[in-house]
Amino acid sequence: MTTKEPIVKDEISLKELIEKGKEWYDYFLSQWKIIVIAGFIGAVLGLGYSFIKKPVYTAKLTFALESEKSSGGLGGVLGLASSFGFDIGGGGGGIFEGSNLNELFKSRTMVEQTLMKPVVYNGKTISYAEMYIQIKKWRKNWIKKPKLAKIEFAPNTKRKYFTRVHDSILGQIYGDLSKNCLTVAQKDKKVNIITMEFSSGNEQFAKDFCEALAREVGLFYVSTKSKKARANMEILVRQTDSIRGELNNAITGVATANDNTFNLNPALNIRRVPSSKKQVDVQANAAILTELVKQTELAKVTVRRETPLIQVLDRPIYPLQKERLSKAKGIMVGGFLVELLLIIVLMVKKMFL
Repeated sequence: MTTKEPIVKDEISLKELIEKGKEWYDYFLSQWKIIVIAGFIGAVLGLGYSFIKKPVYTAKLTFALESEKSSGGLGGVLGLASSFGFDIGGGGGGIFEGSNLNELFKSRTMVEQTLMKPVVYNGKTISYAEMYIQIKKWRKNWIKKPKLAKIEFAPNTKRKYFTRVHDSILGQIYGDLSKNCLTVAQKDKKVNIITMEFSSGNEQFAKDFCEALAREVGLFYVSTKSKKARANMEILVRQTDSIRGELNNAITGVATANDNTFNLNPALNIRRVPSSKKQVDVQANAAILTELVKQTELAKVTVRRETPLIQVLDRPIYPLQKERLSKAKGIMVGGFLVELLLIIVLMVKKMFL
């Protein structure tokens, strides 16, 4: 025998859907007074928020990086120098290219180093970290907290002097700046033009910190890119100075030896040996010095070549771009949000009560 199981119909027909929609419409229509009042209250709240909401200032800075293209002539000179055993640097890409350079701006090290730079605010020279704390009015909440009441961020303070509390505060500042205030982008990958935007409720902080961060990253970028070539140049300079000193000593030794043998019997050649040895030292040191001078000059050329050029195209200029919530937008957004919240509450009430 075969048994036929009943087929459960779980699809909603168009008629049932229309009836359900009409039911919800009648329900919301019956609550029209509450909905209108809620919309009015939301509009008033939105209007009030537009008055108390502080404007946001955005500082924009763009700069260009030179493209790294080694010239053929200099490449040949560098190859010739390498054949003598001197590594005085060379071309090639680095780790701070493209998106990596963009992330360098947002790194905690760069942001915190900039936060410790001095700035004149309200007639006093303080650090950017202290300026941020004053803008946010954190110290009013720290008065009753002994661990925080005496916390200071003096300009140019070394990180080794920071305590755990200092690190925690700087971490909070960094989190806010990197996530909510700072944006760095390279609009076209074919063009090495970087655009940095920094937003803040304080116009001076937005402009000054934007420029200070760009300057700090620029110095770090330049020193890192030319670090190897500069180190090799310094080694060659020290070697050159050392050999020059040895050569001067050898020349002095030759003169001294000649003075000691000036009135000797010409037949006593053994007395002329020290002078001859010193003369050999002079010739050897002169040859070495000549080669080192050449390599030092090549190293200086390499340092200039490896030092990237950062050209600022546009700096932030007062008055900065200001964005604030308009009264009309505040009314619309406030009314919409309160209406949406009320509708959700009414739907829950109807379904579960």
